Amino acid sequence: MTVDDLGHDVPLPGPPARVVSLVPSITEALATDVPERLVGATDWCTHPAGLDVTRVRGTKNPDLAAIRALSPDLVVANKEENRELDVRRLRDAGVPVWVTDIETVPQALTSLTRLYDEGLALDAPDWLRAARARWSAPVPQVRGRVVVPVWRDPWLVVGPRTYTGDLLRRLGWENAFDAGEDRYPKADLADLDRDDIDLVLLPDEPYVFTADDGPEAFTRVPTRLVSGRLLTWYGPAMVEAYDALSG
Repeated sequence: MTVDDLGHDVPLPGPPARVVSLVPSITEALATDVPERLVGATDWCTHPAGLDVTRVRGTKNPDLAAIRALSPDLVVANKEENRELDVRRLRDAGVPVWVTDIETVPQALTSLTRLYDEGLALDAPDWLRAARARWSAPVPQVRGRVVVPVWRDPWLVVGPRTYTGDLLRRLGWENAFDAGEDRYPKADLADLDRDDIDLVLLPDEPYVFTADDGPEAFTRVPTRLVSGRLLTWYGPAMVEAYDALSG
């Protein structure tokens, strides 16, 4: 019997043939590599385009009855994105659940390698090998300080111990809010639009910042619209993130 990232036993008598993913980034990976195994995903699983599997509602409110009805051999979840209560209820119903725990780029690479090897009985896919090669470079010197809002009214930003913050640091950017207890702290606009910050990155998820909604709030700091998928999705997006954001 193997264990997930949190050390919980995952009873897998053999390679799972029917998988439900509650993690959008991992859904993209599975739909790319083993589409015949993926039978269910959340409404937030938007990649790849045209994904045709049973939808089981959201990451925070999955339809547990619908998941059970799919008779999955394995459900893939994530510590941050999915509720422990839902994971426990699925396990109590006899459904094997593999929970990932990812707060850094190296953790993502290790976690996904284990999921493919031990959970799915698959060799590492090409994108995972490419991601490992790209992100293996030493952490560069800091070239500037950034803020990454994830919501507006109230303003919420990426804080410490996040995959996004670690990814940006490995691209040479220091997260201006990389301290404190709250991983996504609330902040006043004046705390974001100040002279000691070099750039504000405005992603299109979870809040959909656009050219008309977000940049106009900042008068001191330059802004840049960016794909939220590149900042937060561990999986095939890791390759795109490095290529698009490292320059």
